[in-house]
Amino acid sequence: MSLYAIVLAAGQGKRMKSDLPKVLHTALGKPMIHWVLESVAPLEPEKILVVVGHGAEAVSAALPLGTIAVHQEPQLGTGHAVQLAMAEVADSPEDTILVVNGDMPLLGAPLLGRTIAACGGKAASLVSFQAEDPTGYGRIVRNVGGELVRVVEEKDASESERHLREVNAGVYAFSASALRRALSQNDRNNAQQEHYLPDVIPAMIEEGGVAIVKAEPEEVAGVNSQDQLSSAEAQLRKRINLDWQQRGVWMQDPDRVYIDASVTLAAGVRLYPGVHLEGNTVVSEGAVVGPEVYAIDSEIGPGSRVWYSVLRKAQVGEDVEVGPFASLRPGTVLAARSKAGTFVEMKNTSVGEGAKVPHLSYLGDATVGARTNIGAGTITCNYNGYEKLPTTIGEDVFVGSDTMFIAPVEIGDRAVTGAGSVITNDVPPGALAVERSPQKEIPDYAQKLAARYRNRRSKD
Repeated sequence: MSLYAIVLAAGQGKRMKSDLPKVLHTALGKPMIHWVLESVAPLEPEKILVVVGHGAEAVSAALPLGTIAVHQEPQLGTGHAVQLAMAEVADSPEDTILVVNGDMPLLGAPLLGRTIAACGGKAASLVSFQAEDPTGYGRIVRNVGGELVRVVEEKDASESERHLREVNAGVYAFSASALRRALSQNDRNNAQQEHYLPDVIPAMIEEGGVAIVKAEPEEVAGVNSQDQLSSAEAQLRKRINLDWQQRGVWMQDPDRVYIDASVTLAAGVRLYPGVHLEGNTVVSEGAVVGPEVYAIDSEIGPGSRVWYSVLRKAQVGEDVEVGPFASLRPGTVLAARSKAGTFVEMKNTSVGEGAKVPHLSYLGDATVGARTNIGAGTITCNYNGYEKLPTTIGEDVFVGSDTMFIAPVEIGDRAVTGAGSVITNDVPPGALAVERSPQKEIPDYAQKLAARYRNRRSKD
């Protein structure tokens, strides 16, 4: 017996109010369809078939290796979608077909496993749940004995049926042979003129019965609007944060920590409120991050402290201090025990071991040697309007406050620049470079200025 999985992802998602196909909207940095596929993968199906329609090219391109895109054109309903996918399924009466929706990021493999198990010995199984507000869901209709009779879509439901609160989650397991027979008889005699997949349920009941698997609403919540996406993401965030806490990550307020599914954290990391860790960010043991940090595709080394700062494709080494209010742009590399302090911006810059950039500086396309100190207000003037040019500052250099380096320029080891200097030429090792205009004083200037304004006011 083989298992085949069919994921329905052809819908337009009009209520999302977006040009992006619904299943490509992300939750914790991952498209919804990926969350669903990751819940299906542990079941090891023979094939995973994803039915695409609206935005088919974009959805197909986003699918991971090993999945098969099945194009549904035109979109004639969920029954039609499954029928198309069945063309990729071997014609074996022993096979099981799992069908799920691609907009259910909270779906878990254990529930899918229970659904498949419940189908054993029956023609089908489906998942239901009790909805506080059943609007938009197909209703589970039972007879007086409590047995399943059919599933009715809301637009086709009677007034009494619309008050039912047990609803169809859109997760099924079918006997392949029974499903083929039922789909061949599935018509479009309904309000939307579509082939509804739930319309095969009466045939399945006659074939061998249909088991109902109960689920909690949060397990099978579908996403059809931006507010529902936010709700699903909040549930995923709780799961991820709890998992990290159980692995030894400290969080002062987990409700205000935002971690993408692709992020890696070490035990002993401390996260304060307002932390956003996205992409392939890695935080090593003993690092303290936050409050208010945004880091994407960045590395934060062991024992480092990053707070009130933004990191984009930056590498922070061991025991480094970043912030508050630092901006580390792509290509920034901070070696062990270095510092990027208050209101410091760096881009494509390497800072050597123990070097300090304490405050109010911009370093772009620069290399800073070990133990060098960069004074406040230092700027590398790295762009001439046409190209980016490098600044190289050696080891043990003392850069005076408000120094401007006009790139390309190279400062030798142990050199010193005087405060307020504009450095346009290379500085030899150990030399002092000072560039200042002579200071000029005008005696009694304050009195003359005050007299000038008094005269002006008297004339007015």
